[in-house]
Amino acid sequence: MTRSHTPKSLAVLLRARMHPDSIPSPPPAPSPPASPELDPSARPAAASSVRHWLHASIAAASPPPAALECFSDGYRSLDRGGRHEILRSLATDYDVPRARVRDLMRQYVSVSATGEGGDEQPGAEREEGGAASALYRMERGLRDALRPKYAGFLEAMNAQPGGLKLLAVIRADLLALLGEENAPVLRALDGYLKEKLVTWLSPAALALHQITWDDPASLLEKIVAYEAVHPIRNLIDLKRRLGVGRRCFGYFHPAIPGEPLIFIEVALLKDMATSIQEVLLDVPPIAECEAKCALFYSISSTQPGLSGINLGKFLLKRVIDMLRKDMPSVQIFATLSPIPGFMQWLLAKLASQIKLAETEMQEGNSIEGASSTFRESILFPEEEKMIHSAIDQVNGKQGIELLQDILKSSQWAKSDKLSAALKSPLMRLCVRYLTRETIRGKALDAVANFHLQNGAMVERINWMADQSEKGIEQSGGIMVNYLYRLENIEEYASSYSATGIIHTSPNLS
Repeated sequence: MTRSHTPKSLAVLLRARMHPDSIPSPPPAPSPPASPELDPSARPAAASSVRHWLHASIAAASPPPAALECFSDGYRSLDRGGRHEILRSLATDYDVPRARVRDLMRQYVSVSATGEGGDEQPGAEREEGGAASALYRMERGLRDALRPKYAGFLEAMNAQPGGLKLLAVIRADLLALLGEENAPVLRALDGYLKEKLVTWLSPAALALHQITWDDPASLLEKIVAYEAVHPIRNLIDLKRRLGVGRRCFGYFHPAIPGEPLIFIEVALLKDMATSIQEVLLDVPPIAECEAKCALFYSISSTQPGLSGINLGKFLLKRVIDMLRKDMPSVQIFATLSPIPGFMQWLLAKLASQIKLAETEMQEGNSIEGASSTFRESILFPEEEKMIHSAIDQVNGKQGIELLQDILKSSQWAKSDKLSAALKSPLMRLCVRYLTRETIRGKALDAVANFHLQNGAMVERINWMADQSEKGIEQSGGIMVNYLYRLENIEEYASSYSATGIIHTSPNLS
C-alpha cells in the first residue's frame, strides 16, 4: 500500500471525525446512502426497478454484467424498507423449485423400482443399460434442482467488481430483517449466503497486512471509525497505537481494496497488563527488544454482514506466527479482554432472585418447595455485611436488593467505599460467569467463547481494569486475561469444542 496523503491532510481528515477531548461512539451499522429521489412515495417504483434487474440476472443462464451492475446500484440506493422488500422477493421467489424436485423424486423412485429385480442379482447387473443411465441423469438433475434459483446470481455477483462488498451489505440487511421476521425462507437464504461467504473468504484468499502510520489516510480513517472495543480518542492516540511497541494487523481481500475485513491491535510489553489504562496511556512505551509479552487488546470487524464468520481465529493465529518469527524474545501471547455480558447477566440474576424472595414472602409456604429449588445465595454473609456497612440508608433491604440498586448506575465506581465493598462479590461472581455459565455447552460470554474455541485459557481477572463508563456499565470495570499457551492451543481448542471444558489458571479464584 502506498502513501497517498500528507500528515497534514490526514490530520484534517481525522479532525472531521474526532474531537481531542471526547471519545466517539462505535460506528453505527452501515446504512444506505441518502438519496433525494427516495421519498416513501418513490419506493415502490424504485424497488420495482431493482426487482426487474434481479429477475433479469437470475433468469439468464449467465447473468449479464450490466444487469448485475444495475441491480447493485439500485439496491444501494434503496432505503431500509426497499431493501427488505427485495430480500423477501429474493428469498421467496427464487428459492428451491420444490415442484420440480417432487416430480424428479417421483420419476427417480419409479425408475429405481422398475430396475430392481431379484435381490440375489448384483446391482450393477440389474441396472445396466438405459435404466442405470436414467438414474444417474436423475441424480444429477436432483442435485441441480435442490440448488436455490438465487445460487447462480450470488456467485455471479461475487465475481463482479464490488460484488463481494455488496453481498456483505446484503447479508447485514438480511440479519437485520431476520431480527424482525424470523421466517424459515429468510433463514435459508442467510444460511446459503453465509456458507458461500465462508468459502470466498477462506484464509488463502486473504492478505495479512501490518497497518502503520505510513498507510493511506483513507485506511487510517477506517481504523478510527471501526475500532469497536476501545475508541480512538484523537490523532495522538492513533499514532501511539501504530508506533513503537505497538502493532496493528488487518486481513484484506483483493475484492475490497483499502479496507480491512477485520483488524487486531497488539501491545508489546514486559508482562501481561492488568488494566487497559496502562496499555493505552503507556508513555513512553518500553523498548521493543525488552518485550516478553504480546498482548492482544482489541479486535474489530468492519463488516456487520460477516457476523458468524470466524475470521478472527485465523487472523490471531497468523499474527502469533508472525510475531514469533520477528520477535523471538516474545514468549507470552495473551489478551486483555472485555467481559461485555457480565453486568447484564448479574443484574438479571439479582432480579430473578429478588422476585423469588418476594413471591415466597407473599404466598408463604404453599410454593416454598418449588421456589426454593431456584433460590440461591448470590452473596456470602461477609459480603452482605460489607455492602450494608457501605450504605448510609439501608431501609430494611436485603444485600442483593442493595447490590441491584448500586449497580443500576455506574456512579458507584467513583466511591472508594462502595468500590471496596463490591470488589469481593463482583470478582467472585465474574469468575463464575466466565467459567460456569454456559449456553448450549459453550461459554455464555461471547468474547470468552471466541478465545476458548481458539485454544486459550482463562488466566486472570483484573479489578478496575477498564474505568471508562462503558467498562463500568458492561463489566463493573473488570477485564480478563486469556492466555494462549502455544504448546496447548490445539488440545484446549479440541476439548472445548468436544465437551465444553473451560481451562483456567490454578491461581484463578
